[in-house]
Amino acid sequence: MTVTANNGLLVARGEGANATCQESHQAQQILILNLMPTKVTTERQFLKRFAAGNTDVAVTFMYPASHHFKSLPQAVVAAHYVTLADIQDQYFDGLIVTGAPVETLPFEAVDYWNELLTIIDWSRQHVSQTLFECWAAQAGLYAQFGIAKRAVAHKIFGIYSATSTDVKSPLISGLNAGGLLKMPQSRHTALVMPERLPAGLQVVADNPKVGPLVLSAPKLHAVYVTGHPEYERRTLADEYLRDRRKHLPIQLPEHYFATEQSTVDYSWQTSSNQLYQNWLATLNLTKVGY
Repeated sequence: MTVTANNGLLVARGEGANATCQESHQAQQILILNLMPTKVTTERQFLKRFAAGNTDVAVTFMYPASHHFKSLPQAVVAAHYVTLADIQDQYFDGLIVTGAPVETLPFEAVDYWNELLTIIDWSRQHVSQTLFECWAAQAGLYAQFGIAKRAVAHKIFGIYSATSTDVKSPLISGLNAGGLLKMPQSRHTALVMPERLPAGLQVVADNPKVGPLVLSAPKLHAVYVTGHPEYERRTLADEYLRDRRKHLPIQLPEHYFATEQSTVDYSWQTSSNQLYQNWLATLNLTKVGY
């Protein structure tokens, strides 16, 4: 099994991040639209998740050309990431659109919103399946099904388990039993779910407190994950300390610290690795008409 980063800031630094330099011709070609401000950390997280599985993966990192960067000089990102214009004639097995710290803005107020819509439209012909995460999941559901979001009184912050699952979905193979699928959540908004789901959309995994964890739209070849399964052991702790330093209102992440604030119960590692492997497996199913 090999995981190859075709580009990115880690490659520019000469860091392997559990990836190899030899690309397998049978590798799943994955495009990641990295909207996170912590780009290096996010690259490493995804590469490690893929490296924990048994599928050869080659990853290409992408950025929205219309975005005005705050955390990094745009020239640095542009030198090591691709844009849609660079790869618009290429085909990929999967596209991942990450979360982004823009959830409190109306979707249309995000500076790259129109470009994201263009990428989603492009993906329908050039990608076998798209995985939207956190804010991107809300954005995808809004763009494709008109599902709105709402602000929540207290940040949804912690590790939450799926209490009900669609046992028929290959996305949660091996995670069907109650509570096996655990997922980090870190967001100030929630989906406004209609009483009846739009045609073509289904809930795959749900939590009664924070809402759907995984949804899918098979005909659109899309999966929507409302949290951050890529997060590592200390990510939520780092976010908590960051918000404390900024004097922002923040509570301790739920179901996260084992006994004290310095000890993390890394309870979601196995299920996150399995979720990504299940998603990679569905890319082959999609190709044969699943």
